[in-house]
Amino acid sequence: RRDPKGVMDATHLRWFTPKAEVDLCGHATVATAFTLFTQLGFGGSRLVFDSRSGPLVVQRLSDGRIELDFPARPAVPMPPPPALLQGLGARPAHYAQAQANLAIFNTAAEVLALQPDFAALATLEQYGTIVTAPGTDCDFVSRFFAPRVGVPEDPVTGSAHCVLTPYWAQRLGRPRLHARQVSARGGELWCELAGDRVKIAGHATLYLQGHILV
Repeated sequence: RRDPKGVMDATHLRWFTPKAEVDLCGHATVATAFTLFTQLGFGGSRLVFDSRSGPLVVQRLSDGRIELDFPARPAVPMPPPPALLQGLGARPAHYAQAQANLAIFNTAAEVLALQPDFAALATLEQYGTIVTAPGTDCDFVSRFFAPRVGVPEDPVTGSAHCVLTPYWAQRLGRPRLHARQVSARGGELWCELAGDRVKIAGHATLYLQGHILV
């Protein structure tokens, strides 16, 4: 439904990995919004998706980036579970837990050097494991492993930044952050902590068009 101001409202959205339905997914939400904005004739700048995580607002910014408004998911510090240490093959400097595991290392080099044991990480109760460290040319870097739901390593993960943004905003003492996910493909994200919400912005690019006949 589109109102006179060009807002498309109450568009239902669900996300599926190879093994499970998940309650929040950033890159798929960006892709859906990008398709509506650029391929399906929606001329407005704001979308509202109805999801398992509640209403999610997506804005098309003036510089072409797409900004997500997602729930913040602050992590609680606690001792790391043995399966996490086995799965990462390294002991993080700090560990905290939200819907995903959060392992904090001292340097970006440590994060890049990790060669996870995905079978061990898949035994953890949380659906995925975030590893992070201070960046050298950005505020922080991260990687995200979710073998439990069929995603050994995700290239760029919006939902992980719902956990990362509250942590780094508190640690660095400011709400606006520049992040880089250092997977093999990689990606840049611009994040902002806004109360109990996280704003996550990034670029999208059209790479494939096709038709499916049913």
